[in-house]
Amino acid sequence: MYVFFQNLRVFITGGTGEQASNGFSEAIIRELGGIPVVGNLINNPNHSIKEKALNALNNLSVNVKNQDVIKIYINQVCEDVFSGSLNSAVQMAGLRLLTNMTVTNEHQHMFNSYITEFFHVLLTGNGNTKVQVLKLLLNLSENPAMAEGLLGAQVDPSFLSLYDGHVAKEILLRMLTLFQNLNNCVRMDGRFVMSPVIFHKNSLFFLLYGQECAQKMRALVNHSDVDVKEKVVIIT
Repeated sequence: MYVFFQNLRVFITGGTGEQASNGFSEAIIRELGGIPVVGNLINNPNHSIKEKALNALNNLSVNVKNQDVIKIYINQVCEDVFSGSLNSAVQMAGLRLLTNMTVTNEHQHMFNSYITEFFHVLLTGNGNTKVQVLKLLLNLSENPAMAEGLLGAQVDPSFLSLYDGHVAKEILLRMLTLFQNLNNCVRMDGRFVMSPVIFHKNSLFFLLYGQECAQKMRALVNHSDVDVKEKVVIIT
């Protein structure tokens, strides 16, 4: 057991692959009760330790069985992401973990009450933060069961500025893919299969399907990047 905890310490602190291997795997960590040991460290007031713990949980979450244990930390990590320093290493580590936890549909329902806050971080964060939040939102948007929650989120109108032609391609393409995924959930043969009356006027639904967004899509048809043009054609 001493060797286990020594290897676990190396795993958390980011030791070399050779140090952390030698029969030591994500499955072994779970089976020997190591995940709660790592999980408890996300409460540590030391930002460096907290970041390392989040990164370790992120690595562990690649194993689907581990996600069934890690899911108990989703609420806390979400709260920490929203209350912590914007664009910080700790926030990014938390976002990466949450993104991994949304790769499959299994635990996505646990994010329903946080969707509006994720859009807030998207709008206020820097480029790297925007990309990471969009990765998470894209995972959610691929699940039709999450469409109503996403489209019903209260989102600031400045969201539409991310559809401007000058926006960085890695952000703009993800923004367009988000629109495309949601479009696939709510429209069929050009008609809405989800009634607009269920959405509040300040919701994402009315931003995406309003006149201003339509104008931005028309402008993007003339974008210099072929990938952007193709996405817009699919959406419109």
